[in-house]
Amino acid sequence: MKSVDRLFDILSFHAEQYDPKPDVLASKESGKWITWSIKDYTRQAEAISYALMALGIQKGDKVGTIMPGRPEWNIIDMGILQCGAVHVPIYPTIKESDYRYILNHGEVKFLFISGPDIYRKIEHIVPELSGLTGISSIKEIEGLIPFREMISKGLQHSIQDKSHLSDADTYSKTKLESIKKSINTHDLATIIYTSGTTGSPKGVMLTHHNIISNFKAVEHIPPVGQEGKALSYLPLCHIYERMMNYLFQYLGISVYYAESIALIAENIREIKPDIITTVPRLLEKIYDKIIASGRKLTGVKKFIFFRSVALANHFKEDGANTILYKVELKVFDKLVFSKWREALGNNIKVVVSGGAALQPRLSRIFWAAGIPVIEGYGLTETSPVIAVNEFGYKGTCFGTVGRPLKHTRVKIADDGEICMKGPGLMMGYYKEPQLTKDVIDDEGWFHTGDIGVVLPDGHLKITGRKKEIFKTSLGKYISPELIENKFKESPFIDSLVVLGENQKYAAALIVPDFNFLVNYCKIKDIPYPGNKEIIINPVIKKRFEQEVKKYNHHFGATEQIKAFELVGDEFTIESGELTPSLKLRRDFISKKYAAEIEKLFA
Repeated sequence: MKSVDRLFDILSFHAEQYDPKPDVLASKESGKWITWSIKDYTRQAEAISYALMALGIQKGDKVGTIMPGRPEWNIIDMGILQCGAVHVPIYPTIKESDYRYILNHGEVKFLFISGPDIYRKIEHIVPELSGLTGISSIKEIEGLIPFREMISKGLQHSIQDKSHLSDADTYSKTKLESIKKSINTHDLATIIYTSGTTGSPKGVMLTHHNIISNFKAVEHIPPVGQEGKALSYLPLCHIYERMMNYLFQYLGISVYYAESIALIAENIREIKPDIITTVPRLLEKIYDKIIASGRKLTGVKKFIFFRSVALANHFKEDGANTILYKVELKVFDKLVFSKWREALGNNIKVVVSGGAALQPRLSRIFWAAGIPVIEGYGLTETSPVIAVNEFGYKGTCFGTVGRPLKHTRVKIADDGEICMKGPGLMMGYYKEPQLTKDVIDDEGWFHTGDIGVVLPDGHLKITGRKKEIFKTSLGKYISPELIENKFKESPFIDSLVVLGENQKYAAALIVPDFNFLVNYCKIKDIPYPGNKEIIINPVIKKRFEQEVKKYNHHFGATEQIKAFELVGDEFTIESGELTPSLKLRRDFISKKYAAEIEKLFA
């Protein structure tokens, strides 16, 4: 049986291991799902390799992509890797200065984009990119190389009579195979620029082996095989979603790409996936939407709905609940939770959550509802998974990120920082040896920047971010992320930022869940003139005071929120408060809301 030592080996491995299936990859175009078989996928990936070679791309050159998740991303990815080039995937949602920095610093020689929406963001900086030799677009744009032309140009290598082609246009299969054979499992495969919450993005260098070791270490977790379908909606430039996509292909699981986040619910109902990879923010939105629908019920139906939610909130791992609890849960499953599963396609066997901390309450409720959520933890620098919960007895512990992967070692430093060693650890930061030394010590331990503890049963629990922990003027340390995650359990709160460094107390900026607030005001017969206007309504401010008081009970006196300001705009990537991976940009928020923060500590 063929082994997978380089990422592009997945193609031949899949063809050898699994029965031919029409939908290895799929996306929706003009209202219809278009599928790619492994034969289509392999043939087009090879065409991209040949086209890049014909354009002068050589082993070690950097080729970039800027596009949302779609089958063509995979075809391009494999095409780049097979000809020995290095893939530099870039977020489609970053700001212009980051595009300029990454394309220059990463020495990107050729670029693939999805269409006009991306090109508008970069077209006026293209003349500044002296190393860039060409751009290809999937949706055709005048002046750029059409993607279909890249494919057709690459397919010319299979024409028997090449007399009409120049030498530069002809590449024998032997030449491509020779390049592939020269590629080692420990060769650089990709440079991924981390979005970062401060400073310039850092280029994380990952080898084929880094990523392969990671997906092989979790291959036993998905409870489905080649009969399964996965829905992908997160950006493939993020190593978390990228690694999961490699895993799905390695296991023969079909990958369907959602049209957009706005249409994800519709896509789920259409394809009925077995697996969804997500970030906590989507699970929070799904839960809030379910609860909002429950609040519209009346009488007995409303009582049954909220009784089921209350029951689910006491769900315990590994079947540790009492027999009476299980009987009651079975009744509510038929009355309530079966409808939740139906809304998610009625076929979900696992939801994989990563990228940020998941509220333990949500884990309990979704598991009770028959929608298992597996939470993991890692960083771009670790390919990405360090630890993950899994199925089986004692495999999952709510409130933790699971046990470290096989062959991955974790230790907690004296200051509480999580450190790791393992095959997933990056080569280093591209062209930044000092930054690499700053995070990988002389003994080879990578310092994650996260604070945590290893529980007696081996599960890892994250308790905060080292750089984000601050000290009040009274000398008390506060972990803002811990407080923020608890407060976000409130249906009134969408986001919040805990502040208070060198101040006498902790305070917060709170972004209300405006969808919930609209419904609340309707029920309470409170006029809703708009988001910015409603947050200054004394009645609403008083209601938020009650909510803050309620959640303060979970913390000690020095950690409690003593003052807060409501914010009239949601935090988004576009407005700058969130990174592309949906983490808070604390420095940006501090500058943007300086006036509001000053009020908090006046």
